[in-house]
Amino acid sequence: MTPASAICIVIPCYNGASTLARALDSCRIQPETAQIIVVDDGSTDASAELVQQYADIDPRVQLLRMPGNGGAARARNWGALHASHDLLAFLDADDEYLPGALTAASGFLAHYPKQVSVRLDVEYVDFPADITGHPDFAQHAATLSNTVPSSLVVRRAVYAALGGFPMDDAFRRIGGEDGAFSWALREMFGNPRLPDVKRVRMHYHAGIHAERYFRIAFGWLTPSPADVTDAFSFSLRFLERAQAGIAQLRGADLAAEAAMPAAGEAAATADGKPC
Repeated sequence: MTPASAICIVIPCYNGASTLARALDSCRIQPETAQIIVVDDGSTDASAELVQQYADIDPRVQLLRMPGNGGAARARNWGALHASHDLLAFLDADDEYLPGALTAASGFLAHYPKQVSVRLDVEYVDFPADITGHPDFAQHAATLSNTVPSSLVVRRAVYAALGGFPMDDAFRRIGGEDGAFSWALREMFGNPRLPDVKRVRMHYHAGIHAERYFRIAFGWLTPSPADVTDAFSFSLRFLERAQAGIAQLRGADLAAEAAMPAAGEAAATADGKPC
């Protein structure tokens, strides 16, 4: 495995003991997996103990503990701060990678070095038949695949420059921090997805955010107008902060390049004559 293909996978986990082994196993079989950071987000089940069992047999697995339940965005951001590799992937504890998933992602980013991220196509398993049977299901499934964290592989430097996933309390209430991050990523860098093969599997469970998304998209569920307003407002605020941050970095880079010759000239003539 070359440094360019090594991937750190961050898994936020809150009471995910029933599905976490499946997620971890799917990470461990990926040849590009160099680090697996599981962030226990205040679980009260056996999640942490399960991660420690994996860590005992696989040095790539690392357990981090949050002091309390702070939400998936905070857990992902905390995990990303501990990444030792230049590519980041994010997998929810109830999802799994299919074989070859990260090979495809790292291959794409190696072939297109100016691309900062890539999305993997998602397979939605055991979702209610009325959802998967809807004539517009494929269209909206593709849209959702462009936003869910489990589909994302991103260069760590760009993730940090964007500020990570937004941690506003409003997103904990209504969801959508992954959509806000995707919006910012798409606006500034693009958000390409590999649609040829399903490479991430999302398993249905009661209360999953994806079900709410589909029911709203199909017109079967009407969200609160206040929630819609908040989602747009906080997402826009995150986008504007991210744009400002990227602009600041670009400006700093140009300023540094401009200053280098001047600094060299000053050092060469510090004693009044050329070196």
